[in-house]
Amino acid sequence: MADLQRHAEEVHDQFSDQLDITAEEVHDRLETLVEEYKVPAEEARRSVVSTYLDESGMERDQLGGAGGNASMLVNEIDEDEQWVDLRVQVADLWEPRSDAVSQVGLLGDESGTSKFVAFETSDLPLLEEGESYALDNVVTDEYEGTYSVKLNRTTDIAELDETVEVGDDAAEVEGALVDIQDGSGLVKRCPEEDCTRVLQNGRCNEHGEVDGEYDLRIKAVLDDGEEVHEVIFDEAATTELTGIGLEEAIDMAKDALDTEVVVEEMREDVLGRYYRVRGPTFRRYVLAEETERLDGPVDAEATLIKARSI
Repeated sequence: MADLQRHAEEVHDQFSDQLDITAEEVHDRLETLVEEYKVPAEEARRSVVSTYLDESGMERDQLGGAGGNASMLVNEIDEDEQWVDLRVQVADLWEPRSDAVSQVGLLGDESGTSKFVAFETSDLPLLEEGESYALDNVVTDEYEGTYSVKLNRTTDIAELDETVEVGDDAAEVEGALVDIQDGSGLVKRCPEEDCTRVLQNGRCNEHGEVDGEYDLRIKAVLDDGEEVHEVIFDEAATTELTGIGLEEAIDMAKDALDTEVVVEEMREDVLGRYYRVRGPTFRRYVLAEETERLDGPVDAEATLIKARSI
């Protein structure tokens, strides 16, 4: 119950200026969800925060930290919606895919790298690639076991005189591609500006029924003969691996009235082939940035047997 009390006090601190609530009332809400409905504590906190956001009319990025933010390395982030302070270098900047996003890229320190997103509504100064910053009051975000950070209007940005060295958290794995997991192929993602979750039956776990935006991905398993490695290919990496682009995949699905035809064609092309993949690691996944097809013996029957057993 100590965790519930801590969550209650932190949530109370975030909303006490806008709502007439007590820490005890927040604790009771959390306890009801956890004890009666068996909701995990972190999910209960997110639900209560969402309720109070609606009641107060606040936007999520108006929330400040609860005070005493943890100063940590990027690879120490292991909790969703945690307010933290970072000392990082901007390792890479990407072209935003949404007009709502002002910047997106990779932040890094000695422990490795993490994705960051800053939104137009936050009205923050732009970060420069290769520069080092103290970023105070950023909020963590989790998706499928991968953690990133979001800059918000309360984030304090200070350029550092010293350079923060970025450690190499990339991994290189190779082996036979023995399985393409569920949730691969042509998928739809939630279109909300702060969400990229893959929809399940047209629903986002956080935002409910939405009109999704098409994307390509592959969640694959490589087997090197001793251990297996889980690899995620994003749209660009999936197209490079399979030769199938997003528009072609959409046309295939429309012609067949079934999105499964896309992943089935991908399976036929890559299952049992040998690959070398390099990219950053997030929890148990390697995120493919460089992929090389290797020559190697392919035992199709053995590969399919192994794939069914995973």
